[in-house]
Amino acid sequence: MNFKKLAFAAAITVSAATLQANAQKAYKEGAITYNIESPMGSMESKILFKGDSSVMQMQQGPATIKVISAGDNDYRAILVDVPVASKKFAAVATPAELEDEQAKLPELTFTPTTETKQIAGFNCKKVTAKDTKSNDTFDVWVTNDISLSIPNSLYAKAGGVPVDFYLFNMGKTHVTLKSVTDEKVPAGSFGIAADYQRISLSDLQAMGGRRK
Repeated sequence: MNFKKLAFAAAITVSAATLQANAQKAYKEGAITYNIESPMGSMESKILFKGDSSVMQMQQGPATIKVISAGDNDYRAILVDVPVASKKFAAVATPAELEDEQAKLPELTFTPTTETKQIAGFNCKKVTAKDTKSNDTFDVWVTNDISLSIPNSLYAKAGGVPVDFYLFNMGKTHVTLKSVTDEKVPAGSFGIAADYQRISLSDLQAMGGRRK
């Protein structure tokens, strides 16, 4: 099991916690689809959300992986189900682990520009982001066509919902929002079933061959 992919899944889910703005259509429940460009290649990611909770599911070989988040980086659980081995593991990040993750993120300031364009049907405007820790600058495209109920985080002051932006948990990764729908989230999507074996995040990392 490649823990880097597990961590990357968690990073994608964290991105859902960066999305909120004052806008025309408000989504309090639904699905967000992203296109991800990373060192591991391209992939499409779908995240279900309701209120301040979200869950992303991905397939890695025989394992089904879910990353559940709630609040503004207040809760994170990684669930791994390997049916062929009759194994189910659930690792919940501790407050200290979440705090350490948050401390490693850049601190961004944003400068609006006058440039606009459409991305995936959304009217977008460009802002210039600057990481005050590294002085790195890059472009971010945001929209005010929609708002999402998931709490803000990294892009809280960007001036809209990020549509074309970057993640930093696994290096600088390019993310593009493809669509948002208001589909219903199945009951129990954010819970951990009783048949999952609870383990620590360190144990899960060790399964992937990664050591702290």
